[in-house]
Amino acid sequence: MFTGFLQLSPWGIVLATLALTHITIAAVTIFLHRHQAHRALELHPIVSHFFRFWLWLTTGMVTREWVAVHRKHHAKCETAEDPHSPQILGIKKVFWEGSELYRAESKVGETLEKYGTGTPDDWIERNLYSRFSWQGVGLMLLIDAFLFGPIGITVWAVQMAWIPVTAAGVINGFGHYRGYRNFPCDDASTNIVPWGILIGGEELHNNHHAYGTSARLSNKWYEFDIGWLYIRCMQVVGLARVTRIAPKVKLVPPKEKCDFKTLEAIIALRLEVLTRFDRLSKKMHAKAEEIEVLRQNLAALWQRSTASKEQLLGQLQTWCRQAEESGIPRLRDFARHLSRYTLRQGAKG
Repeated sequence: MFTGFLQLSPWGIVLATLALTHITIAAVTIFLHRHQAHRALELHPIVSHFFRFWLWLTTGMVTREWVAVHRKHHAKCETAEDPHSPQILGIKKVFWEGSELYRAESKVGETLEKYGTGTPDDWIERNLYSRFSWQGVGLMLLIDAFLFGPIGITVWAVQMAWIPVTAAGVINGFGHYRGYRNFPCDDASTNIVPWGILIGGEELHNNHHAYGTSARLSNKWYEFDIGWLYIRCMQVVGLARVTRIAPKVKLVPPKEKCDFKTLEAIIALRLEVLTRFDRLSKKMHAKAEEIEVLRQNLAALWQRSTASKEQLLGQLQTWCRQAEESGIPRLRDFARHLSRYTLRQGAKG
């Protein structure tokens, strides 16, 4: 009665609690985030429904609501319309009240209508998961009490706090406030740490904002995304299919002129190209104004315009020719390096 059905030791209960919360994290990052919100992978119906059921038990979150709020965050990032930007609302509010901010935005009909499309709308979603969202967490309380005894109430409380603290607070808060950046995104997103384990890989938040539709959140060789590891394991046994990952460069022998494959690669890898240019510009012997003009002209290749592919290719070739004729050795080498860019075969972000 006092030790519960499992009769675990104190350390056993701690390990069981970590395992339960980690399954919840996996459900959020794999199902809600990468599969539902960004369509970066497809999941087998059994896996998809397990995650839906588990999230109903452990969070009470409605798939359509979570997806809509997250998509709006990407569309309106760091603006007054962003549901949870610490740059706008302050880090304290987002960290401590992140879950409340989610719930408030999820009640906005316009948000759900515009950003919540394509989410599950079957009988069980309409009549159980969405309609009786709080009953799931109530059932989880009874299960925890049965499995662990009275201490199961504490286990349940930890489960209920896990996502509001780690996802709504840490990722949405510190993931736009503190950390390192691989890519110069227009928003303030950061990678909190390079090892995405505790929060399923979501720690690599700057990488995610750079390539929002990528199923893999790690980008550098030293970064680890445990969510991607789980996806790859499911893919091996036929329970998942990756549809998009961040593009990777393949270097070919230098060309006399950039071609359409070069243009395609540079546009797809634009944030990496800008990062490399910014790092080199600090070592170039040129005026700041001159460097900024070069940067703007390079960035113009992927900014929205009515230019055709042929016109964009002409602009790229002109930029490379001007870079080579600038008299700046590092800039000349950078332009020649760009001419070697092509995309690796496989999914493109």
